[in-house]
Amino acid sequence: MSLKQISVFVENKPGKMQALTQILADHKVDMRALSLAETSDFGIVRIIVDDVYAASTLLKDEGFIHNVTKVLGVAIPDEPGGLNTVLAVLKEAGINVEYMYAFMGRNQASNACMIFRVQDPKAAVAALAARSIRCIDQDELAQL
Repeated sequence: MSLKQISVFVENKPGKMQALTQILADHKVDMRALSLAETSDFGIVRIIVDDVYAASTLLKDEGFIHNVTKVLGVAIPDEPGGLNTVLAVLKEAGINVEYMYAFMGRNQASNACMIFRVQDPKAAVAALAARSIRCIDQDELAQL
């Protein structure tokens, strides 16, 4: 169970983010989640999209340096302590969270959705499943 995340290196200059999103918009690629980490010179834009192949091809054709990595999508109960429960399960399993960010599911009535980059995805999925915490795969993304 995993999602494919595209990490794009973008210069930290006016208009560079808009150029990235324009390419995706022009080709009807739907961004489902986005995270931006920046320095004074460049940023790393992490995106979850509905069509990874199309987005990756477009970005390559337009000269954007990027890579595709696997991350976990986790449905978290949308209640106080929901995220803490997931983090506690990962801690108990000895799994380090490298980074995480949220995304909105269109049809999620009772869950929030989080993206996690972890050191051991298989162990994380197993630990979460053992506690009835649902991970989201790429095919399920379109339904959220």
